[in-house]
Amino acid sequence: MSFFLRGDASSGKKSKFQPQKRKKSAKDETEDVKKTKRKGLGIRNEEIDSESEIDSDEAGSKIDSESSDDETAQEKRLRLTKQYLAELESQEREKQESEEFLTDAISHRLKEEVLEQSGKLRKQVADTYEEPTEEDIKVLRGHQLPITCLVISSDNKFIFSAAKDCSIIKWDVETGKKLHVIPGGRKGTEGRHKGHTAHVLCLAISSDGKFLASGCRNKLIHVWNPSDCELIHTFRGHRDAVSGLAFRRNSHQLFSSSHDRSVKIWNLDEMAYVETLFGHQCDITGIDSLTRERAITSGGRDGSIRIWKVVEESQLVFHGHQGSIDCIQLINEGHFLSGADDGSLALWSVMKKKPICVVKNAHSNKENDKVEENWISSVAALKSSDLVASGSKDSLVRFWQCGKDFKTLQPLFNVPVVGFINDLEFASDGSFLVAGVGQEHRLGRWWRIKEAKNSIVIIKLRKKESS
Repeated sequence: MSFFLRGDASSGKKSKFQPQKRKKSAKDETEDVKKTKRKGLGIRNEEIDSESEIDSDEAGSKIDSESSDDETAQEKRLRLTKQYLAELESQEREKQESEEFLTDAISHRLKEEVLEQSGKLRKQVADTYEEPTEEDIKVLRGHQLPITCLVISSDNKFIFSAAKDCSIIKWDVETGKKLHVIPGGRKGTEGRHKGHTAHVLCLAISSDGKFLASGCRNKLIHVWNPSDCELIHTFRGHRDAVSGLAFRRNSHQLFSSSHDRSVKIWNLDEMAYVETLFGHQCDITGIDSLTRERAITSGGRDGSIRIWKVVEESQLVFHGHQGSIDCIQLINEGHFLSGADDGSLALWSVMKKKPICVVKNAHSNKENDKVEENWISSVAALKSSDLVASGSKDSLVRFWQCGKDFKTLQPLFNVPVVGFINDLEFASDGSFLVAGVGQEHRLGRWWRIKEAKNSIVIIKLRKKESS
């Protein structure tokens, strides 16, 4: 009998030597769970297979659009980069052009200043102006007696005028209103009245607008603050009426002329007297100055014009008029204009002792072959240009053009202003001309025009449209 017994196949009994199954560890159980989940996902994917086919087209188109968007963004970045580089290049080019323009502007300005200093600067502007109309004329009334002198501030905003009533008025150019009035005093009140008590014959204002100077028949020079018209200082020293005042441009050096035939120099920074210049043989009637340390004067009845070179301590003497030289004005450092009581208007060069051009009877009216002589009572010049003006008692302000090299004087147009034109002054930018008008001559009472009004007349100067 065999020791080994065959087990019954049908019976569920296990053999003694049948290998037993290994118990599953925690790790194996975790893997089984993962497999089960994967199978579940597989089944689920099979269930939604039809829907995924529908969405696949949309997903593909979305991916395509995203790729196309990425490509457009790249092109956009490239385009913006090119645009940025172009802008940088344009800015650099503009900067270079602006620097070149600035350099050219500075060079042009320096050349102008050099030409102005040498007296060779001449701006041709006379042809660009058209004849003023009645609408371009503004009349300011305020003085009781004839206006004798006036000045315009360097910014062309204010006018200061003086008259035989001993008063000084500050005007606003734009509105025409009075801003300040320095009233005149009566004779004998000099000790207690802060203003003038005699005819004010001359005014001058510094380039920076810090000082206003006025001179009168009482031999006094008052220095005022132009902003509030308060008295700052009074100079005494002349032995007769102060007939002219002029500031050296861009400084506080003041030149004064007098009927005592002398020229005095004052330093307003120190409020001090500097020196006296002698040479004229008769009353000095007018004075002017520009940038150089020199002054020009008209000698009235002695028939001479003198340029005083302060640094060189010398003077240049000019002769040419037949009568008394009553007014003088510098055009630039090399040329000047003068008027006399013989009715002549003369154009001069500092390099010649005689006038370059003389216009006789410049303000005369010809009636029945009879020439009426009118004194030239005032002249004005637009600095460093070819435009000048003159006034008399013929009730006309006459504008003139200086020819090439200042060799001729050609009439441009006339503006009717009734009365004696006792003073004329151009705005520094040439936008208007101011005339001081009176019923009488500023220095005497030889004639009287009753229909005239003692007033300030502002003549607006317009340029032609083509210019």
